[in-house]
Amino acid sequence: MESWYYVDAHRQQQGPLPSEALVQRFHEGELGLDTLVWQDGMANWQPLREFALDLALERPSQQSFVGVATDAAAASPDASLDLSAEHMPYAPPVAAIEADVVLGSEVVLAGFWKRVAALMLDSFIVGSGSWIISMVIMMVMLLVFGIGAASGFADENPTAMSASMIAMQMGSYLVGFLLAVSYYAYFHASRSQATLGKMAVGIKVVRSNGDRITLPRGVGRYFAFLLNSLILGIGFLMAAFTERKQGLHDMICDTLVVDKWAYTAHPEWQNPKLGTVTIVILSISAVLTLGFTVILSFVILGFIVSNAG
Repeated sequence: MESWYYVDAHRQQQGPLPSEALVQRFHEGELGLDTLVWQDGMANWQPLREFALDLALERPSQQSFVGVATDAAAASPDASLDLSAEHMPYAPPVAAIEADVVLGSEVVLAGFWKRVAALMLDSFIVGSGSWIISMVIMMVMLLVFGIGAASGFADENPTAMSASMIAMQMGSYLVGFLLAVSYYAYFHASRSQATLGKMAVGIKVVRSNGDRITLPRGVGRYFAFLLNSLILGIGFLMAAFTERKQGLHDMICDTLVVDKWAYTAHPEWQNPKLGTVTIVILSISAVLTLGFTVILSFVILGFIVSNAG
């Protein structure tokens, strides 16, 4: 006896059930021709219409039913789904069904200033983490070799000590780089689809069709983001002027930055405004930047005056 599985109106997997029960539910209006079905031996889920002839769906049931198949097909929530392998939202019953991307609703794209606020917070998090790890590594090395030994080594072998310090500094940079790559790639490819900074301001990264990005794409997106520094940040500024608010790295990796409620069952919860968190982060960043600029200006001015005297 053939056992079938199907996806109901709530996008939950149902089954197994025999062919007769599947046909009966079709005639009762519970299933439509576009309802996704699966049985052992099939590589992917297929719409029920593909098996209409085999299951003799055109024959009326012997019972009295509340609906007809044509009405069910018209009301089927799966009628607009792209059933190609690339966009198939379901796996066979051996794997769990994941939440589907909800299409057809308005998508609020993340504005430039929201992205700036998220970047500021993420940069602080990654920078702080990198500094802490580097300090821990340095303290461990000093404890292992001893401060006195390091001082004596520096007196006897200044060249070797300089090389060691350079290697330690390069190691610190490498730790920071690996931490940044892991941080951005992991969080963008995670279920939240957002780094901690993006979570705070309420935005996320998706493919141009709304799908979650993969970990390799997340890694590639970070390297593409680094290209912006080679062109004086112009690639990032593009997000303020392009139609879909994409930076250069978004265009390269086919990604969008959107509101966290975009492509979900609650698009009405999207917020096109900056939001309190974004305003607070931008304000703090502006004050810190201004303070740093003033201090740097005084240092440069003092250096100029001292050399002039």
